[in-house]
Amino acid sequence: MSRMIFVNLPTNDLAAADAFYAALGFTKNEQFSDENASSWVIAENISAMILKREYFSTFLPGEDAPHVPGASGNREVLNALSCDTAEEVDAFVERAVTGGGSVYRPADEPFPGMRQAAVADPDGHVWEVAWMDPSAMPG
Repeated sequence: MSRMIFVNLPTNDLAAADAFYAALGFTKNEQFSDENASSWVIAENISAMILKREYFSTFLPGEDAPHVPGASGNREVLNALSCDTAEEVDAFVERAVTGGGSVYRPADEPFPGMRQAAVADPDGHVWEVAWMDPSAMPG
């Protein structure tokens, strides 16, 4: 079996999170979804597990608690996804906003052959998207 990655994220509102991830075009895996969690397939071996905050807490030992995005102005993680085209970056941002998210960092082109942006889901978890043309990269 190939190695897989599951990004586990706490949510305050599972229905709002579901609307956001559905708007991005991800596929909900009903086998791993219930009233406490939703599993969203991003790619063949990558899934986002969106867990109600209370349920997320059951996986944490001792006094640990879920990080509250934006509460301290610090980020615990920045999830990054590749895109096949520069246009896909813009389309991803549009779908994110339509789905209840917000623009965290507007799209830009830091150098020729790269387009990037970042969005936040309804709970403030940041997803960066980027397209790169290796033939245009310096060096």
